[in-house]
Amino acid sequence: MKRFVEALFGLVALTGLPYLIYLGAYYLRRPSGTPANTRPREPSVSIVLPTYNEAAIVESKLEELVELDYPMEKVEIVVVDSSDDGTAELVETFFAGRPEPELTLIREDERRGLATALNEAYAAAENEVVVKTDCDSRLAPDAVRKAVANLADPDIEAVTGRNADVIGGSEVEQSYRDIQTMIQILESHIDSTLIFHGPFSAFERDAIVPIDEDSIADDSELALKIRRNGGRAVFDPEIHYKEAAHSEFSKRREQKDRRAMGLLRLLWRQRDALGRHGNYGRVVLPFNWWFMIVSPWLVGAGLALATLGSLAVLGPVGLLTPAGVLAFTALGSRDALGPVQPLYSLFDTQISLLRASVSLIRARADGDEETHDGTWSPDDELREVLQ
Repeated sequence: MKRFVEALFGLVALTGLPYLIYLGAYYLRRPSGTPANTRPREPSVSIVLPTYNEAAIVESKLEELVELDYPMEKVEIVVVDSSDDGTAELVETFFAGRPEPELTLIREDERRGLATALNEAYAAAENEVVVKTDCDSRLAPDAVRKAVANLADPDIEAVTGRNADVIGGSEVEQSYRDIQTMIQILESHIDSTLIFHGPFSAFERDAIVPIDEDSIADDSELALKIRRNGGRAVFDPEIHYKEAAHSEFSKRREQKDRRAMGLLRLLWRQRDALGRHGNYGRVVLPFNWWFMIVSPWLVGAGLALATLGSLAVLGPVGLLTPAGVLAFTALGSRDALGPVQPLYSLFDTQISLLRASVSLIRARADGDEETHDGTWSPDDELREVLQ
């Protein structure tokens, strides 16, 4: 029993040490807001909107964009569409007779994946700043204005914002995003942040480079490549957006697992950035490697060790350990853990990362990594809350 306890304690200590170090760094530095030297300005902006079968919500998204607190004579809307439900026709009808903003509509004859569509849209964007947003999100009216203020800093070439409110009421997702906000603020003050968010990201047009055609972490990949090329990519918690997310556990699982898979594959493909590019490669990337790649396996090993140890020492009574984990998961997935709900959100994320790791390893072993491409399926249930 003593050996099991010592081994389990060692695993827990090893898993938690980098988090404690990061938490200590946060409280020592107490970073807040964006690290950019912001200043008001009004450069020309291209807003890129990729669409696939968004007929139910595209008009409300376009209404949001044309009502942003930004001079529309300086805005170009670039829609890249591969739909078969009439989305492109709705876009054309919406802009018919509107002198501004300017519309650039790219019709794709076949669906080739989000990353390919974005590369085409970014190449077509003509303005100084390029903003990327998703149809199933909602932006604060001042989001673009705050983004271009960040990009006024000559060191900053990319900026993303904060999910201030999860549409759909998922407390698990909201708790994780609140924790992620703390991490990304610290990373931005240390150097740059890794994760960029699809609902809202902004880039200097001249800093944009092509992303992998099969990417499923396109926004983060572009930000990482911009940092590798010498620019900084930061997070500004004052840039707000809302994103739809499932509350039901089984549906949220698929959504989170897909995101986890994209980030894991990105870290692996860009592994040569470790140790390079200032504090980004020396601090930010190692922490994300720990959080996304190493820690999930340690969490899984800890659960397995605790279960085996309990069964070996306590016999059938040891089944209380996995039963407790299942109860914790069941309550957490129903947003029923009260003040410890944020702890479950971290656990939930670690499990997603572990599942994604296993999926990628299996795909690599089977030689079918290409099945994890950049296509996505619209979620009709989530879109209902946006109509």
